[in-house]
Formats: sequence, structure tokens, C-alpha cells
Amino acid sequence: ATALYGVPTMFIAMLDQLRRAEFDLSGLRTGIMAGATCPIEVMRRVIGEMHMSEVQIAYGMTETSPVSLQTGPADELELRVSTVGRTQPHLESKIIDEAGNVLPRGAIGELCTRGYSVMLGYWNNPESTRESIDPAGWMHTGDLATMDEQGYVRIAGRNKDMIIRGGENIYPRELEEFFFTHPVVADVQVVGVPCTRYGEEIVAWIKFHPGRSADELELQSWCKERIAHFKTPRYFKFVEEFPMTVTGKIQKFRMREISTEELREHLGKG
Repeated sequence: ATALYGVPTMFIAMLDQLRRAEFDLSGLRTGIMAGATCPIEVMRRVIGEMHMSEVQIAYGMTETSPVSLQTGPADELELRVSTVGRTQPHLESKIIDEAGNVLPRGAIGELCTRGYSVMLGYWNNPESTRESIDPAGWMHTGDLATMDEQGYVRIAGRNKDMIIRGGENIYPRELEEFFFTHPVVADVQVVGVPCTRYGEEIVAWIKFHPGRSADELELQSWCKERIAHFKTPRYFKFVEEFPMTVTGKIQKFRMREISTEELREHLGKG
């Protein structure tokens, strides 16, 4: 095998496979990681430990057939691990604000895409079609992103996943990338849950590397030494796996529901 394709959770599972050292992966060269935001540290490990020096990240939606942006094998390493690449040929991308205005390069807003790959519409659902595709043919992805001067796009996370705690905007992807630098954290997902005092509180679902662990106080102390206090999760949930679809995509809405129910008493007190 020379190529390997999958979503990030699949690559994380392979990297932590206890018998991985028994297998010869030297034939691997390339592949695609897509289907969800790809953690930078995971990309670095895939390149370094699985020999996939030409692995690429692709971004898209089922509604866009599916890839709209992609990195290239000749892109510098930093661009391949930190962006989803540039717009595919014959397609268009833009970043807009809440009023629909195109934002300057580097500003964060909603990513929209247009072109031959965009679907005609949802089957027998004109209302949802109108909500997703505007009269000019732009597909509104619901993802927050930035675009640099060279056209490389960085995904900040889903618009609906953004956490507003005490008036501060917190992007889960930023926190997830941060937690991936902790030596015991194999995988992490960050969600917001309702809170009467601050509007929302941060919950970090943590999956440890085999044989490694940490408690809530250790992780909070580690955060407070390195990031702004308002970004430090109030709650942690240690799990063996995350709620996922059959294709391996994380179901953050289920995580929010589960955390809200489990923390109901605490969140009511603020």
C-alpha cells in the first residue's frame, strides 16, 4: 500500500495501535485526511511516524461533491499541516461576515463556495436549499475560516460550535489544537454547554494515549500556565471514545446533549 485515506479519528486510532511497531509502513507515501478538521499534531505524526510525506488535507461537504479546497504535495509542510489548502480549479471561495460582505484577507468569517460541484438542492426540501444556497449560487458552509494572501484557508470551526463565554468568543478548534500538544492526550473534542452565569461554559472531552492519564486539576493547571484564563475548560470528561457517525465523523451535538444533562446541577448554579 502506498496511499491511505481516512478521517482524523481513524489516523489517531492507527497511531495509537499497540501493535503498530510490528507492521512495515515504509511503503506508505501519500493519502488524504478529510471529513473533519485535521489536528496539526496528528498531521505531523502521520507524516513522521507513518511515512506519509505527501499526505494532503481536503475540505468539502457532501453538498459540494465533496472537495472544494485541498493542499498539494508540493506545499510547504507548515501549509499542509495548518491549512486546508486552496480552492480547487473552476471553483470559487470567499469569506463573509454576518451581513454577507466579503471580508479582507486574514479576517475570520463564514466560508462560502461556488461552482460546478455545488449541489442543485436538497431533495424535496426547498426551504433548506434556500437557507444553504443564496440566489448568486454560493453555498454557505457554516464553517468559520480565514483566507491568507496566497489563498490558503484555515478552518476555525463550525459557526454553531463557537462558544461565547462571558462575552468572549472561543473557537473549539483552537483549544483542541492546544490540547493535542499535551503528552497524555490522544484525542480531544471541545464543546460549549449552557450556563446561567456566563452564558456558556467549556467542556473538554479527553481521550488518553494507552497507559497515560491526568486528572482535571492537572489539566486545568497546565492550561492556566499557557492560555488565557477564559479559555481554560471548566469541566473535563474522560472517555474511551466519542459519539460518532458510521463514517467516523464526530457528533458534537450529542456531546453537548450528554454534557448538558450530566452537568445540569452545576450549570444551573453558574
